[in-house]
Amino acid sequence: MAEGSGAGGSPEAAAGSTGGGGWRRPHGPLQRYYGPSTAEAAEAAPDPTDINEPHFDPEVFMNKVRSECPLGQLLAREAALGREIRALDSDMQTLLYENYNKFISATDTIRKMKVDFRHMEAEMDDLAANMAAISASSARVSAALQDRHRRGAQLAGVQALLRKLQALVEVPGRLRRWAGTEPERALRCYARARAVLRHYRHLPSFRAIEDESHAIMADLARRLRTRLREETLDPKELTECVEMLLQLEEPPEELSEEFLSQAGVRLEAELAALEAELPPSDPSGAATTPPPASDILDFVDRGSSAFVGTLCQLASSYRTLFGADTGRLEPFAATLATRYFELLERRLALERGLGDTSLLVRALDRFHRRLQALLELLPAGAAAAATLVARAARERVDRYLRALQTFFLGCLGDVRQALAAPRPPGKEGPGLPDLLATLATSVLGQLKAVLAYVQLFTARDVAFASLPYFKGEFCVTAVREGLVVAFVRWLCRTARGFADGPAERGAPAAPPALLLLLARLCLDYESSTISYILTLTDEQFPPQDSGPPVTPGPALCAEARAAAQRLLDHYVQVQGAAVAQMLRKSVETRDWLGTVEPRNVRAVMKRVVEDITAIDVQVGQLFEEGVRRAQSSDSSRRAFSVYSSSRAPSRYAPSYTPSAPMDTHLLSNIQKLFSERIDIFSPVEFNKVSVLTGIIKISLKTLLECVRLRTLGRFGLQQVQVDGHYLQLYLWRFASDERVVQGLLDEVAASAAHRCLDPVPMEHSVVELICERG
Repeated sequence: MAEGSGAGGSPEAAAGSTGGGGWRRPHGPLQRYYGPSTAEAAEAAPDPTDINEPHFDPEVFMNKVRSECPLGQLLAREAALGREIRALDSDMQTLLYENYNKFISATDTIRKMKVDFRHMEAEMDDLAANMAAISASSARVSAALQDRHRRGAQLAGVQALLRKLQALVEVPGRLRRWAGTEPERALRCYARARAVLRHYRHLPSFRAIEDESHAIMADLARRLRTRLREETLDPKELTECVEMLLQLEEPPEELSEEFLSQAGVRLEAELAALEAELPPSDPSGAATTPPPASDILDFVDRGSSAFVGTLCQLASSYRTLFGADTGRLEPFAATLATRYFELLERRLALERGLGDTSLLVRALDRFHRRLQALLELLPAGAAAAATLVARAARERVDRYLRALQTFFLGCLGDVRQALAAPRPPGKEGPGLPDLLATLATSVLGQLKAVLAYVQLFTARDVAFASLPYFKGEFCVTAVREGLVVAFVRWLCRTARGFADGPAERGAPAAPPALLLLLARLCLDYESSTISYILTLTDEQFPPQDSGPPVTPGPALCAEARAAAQRLLDHYVQVQGAAVAQMLRKSVETRDWLGTVEPRNVRAVMKRVVEDITAIDVQVGQLFEEGVRRAQSSDSSRRAFSVYSSSRAPSRYAPSYTPSAPMDTHLLSNIQKLFSERIDIFSPVEFNKVSVLTGIIKISLKTLLECVRLRTLGRFGLQQVQVDGHYLQLYLWRFASDERVVQGLLDEVAASAAHRCLDPVPMEHSVVELICERG
């Protein structure tokens, strides 16, 4: 039918429905074999005119062909159909000829299979008959077996009853045999027989067995009581003994008291063994306590394994034996735990040195871990245990603070020794910058090492570090405030004490170089070290937001700066007093009325300049130069006169008479009103120029006051004039403002002229010549 021209069976229609190119539908014999695809069958409605479809209708097809096709096409169609029919007949004949032998063989096979099937049916009928006979026989055998089993069960029941009766009869003998050697076995035997004997005790034979068994168990209970009261039992034996007494229905109240009494004896022995390792306590503290025989970790290990382990085992056994009734257990355990804590505190008090902090932390950690099992049974002891650990940590921090203080004092002693050590000729000792660097580095390194040791208390692998105290209060109160801030404040107070505290009688005063070095140290702490230390502390021991208040860094820096200011002021006063002392002695020991005409600068003035120069070098090692006021171009050549700038020289002319209309003292006072006031003891700044200026002001002010108290002759006035000009030549370069030096020297000259009986000054050229030659 593939060559037909119908609408449904033509190849052209089939090809046209798929479009050009691409996949083509199966047609001809393949299409008839496979049939249409599922999608095509679902999409296309049944066509009765398609000769290849199962819904083909010949009448509808013929009507359609007759109505749509012309006669010629109908004739062609008829011829095509005839050819197809003949081709199909030929194919069928060929197929039949080729498969004839197979058809014959298949027929013979089918015939033989029918014969075999009839034989099999006969055999199945015979087998069914045999199975029916076997089933009847099995039923008879099963009935016989059930009857035999029933009789055997009755016989076994009778035998079991006889065995039970025999066992009940043998109970007293077994109890008597096992009560002395195996009481646990005797109790098990009695427990099995007790219910039966009580049930049948109305029978005389059973009552006799019960009475005899009860007497044996009563005797066993007496022996157990005696053992409980008179012997020292370990926890396991004590638990077994009380458990057996409870099985014998002894009163639980009495047994709980005896259990705790026996446990108390055992635990008291453990505490006594721990206390024997400690030296006797001395309330007065006068006796010297010998060092402990073992370290703190060994002590805690023995206490944890012996006392704490035994107490936990006994408390657990008590709860198992007597249930949740802990009215006696909790006070009992609390009393013993308190004694153990006291012994541990006494042992911790013996750790007076720093020792190995990691050993102490491990000991406290092991104590805290082993105590957790006890705290589950005794929650009331948690606070006491946490307090003990916290107190031990605080005491170790306090010891570290005292160690830091001792270390700092030792470093200061080394510095003082280095400053006071004699220097061989041509060999210089360490300079102030080296001493300062060594001191600062040593102290800071020691402080960082202490923080590293203290940080062991908050390590992640330490159990007690999770306590609220070590997360908050310990970091802030104990470490930051109690250690770091306290040490910095103590350092500032100690340094300031060299300036504030009066020296003890006979004790050497602090050398000026030490004052200068401590002032620089405190200033460095104020500028950088304090902030670094606090930052490092907050990183290693982070404070909580809701924790206690902390000392702010600026407040601590202000204390350090105040200490540095006080030390530097005191350094200026000490050095100024030393120079002033030389000037005072030089003025007080000289006869100013009878002195000869000056030919040289006095040696004390040269010594003053040398000392000021040495001080300038010393201060310059630790402090910056500072700012000077602009100097005049001829400062070193400035004329030094015995008259102040506002006083007329004609006043001392030969025409001067005591009855002159203007009083010289009045002129001096008027000149002071218009001159700039010089504050002698004002605080100095942290630079070299300010420090030297303060020392020069003290020295020249002392010279001024000494001159005011002396009476001078003509040559005495001229000597003051020469000394003042020499000082002016060299001291102006050390001061922040040359007018300060000039003003004080002018006052010295004016006071000398006022106290002179014959005020005739020396020519300025002669003064310059003497000073240059000197």
